[in-house]
Amino acid sequence: MNTRFSEDIIPLSDLKANPGKVIRHVAEAHRPVLLTCRGRGVAVVQDLRDYEKAEEECFFMRAVVKGVVELDQGRETPLA
Repeated sequence: MNTRFSEDIIPLSDLKANPGKVIRHVAEAHRPVLLTCRGRGVAVVQDLRDYEKAEEECFFMRAVVKGVVELDQGRETPLA
């Protein structure tokens, strides 16, 4: 997911003027949009399905890291 600065950074005023266009863009592009106010980033808009997928991947990776740490510490449970 690479940011395209010409498309994915928009002023907050554009969101206020045409929210449907911004929502369609994030849904179709599968990239978050950075909202700016006075030239500074203030918020991110992301498609809900993309957000949920990213959260699931993050949860899975944390579980994998936790398991590896437990194995390194000798805390393992035999399955049989």
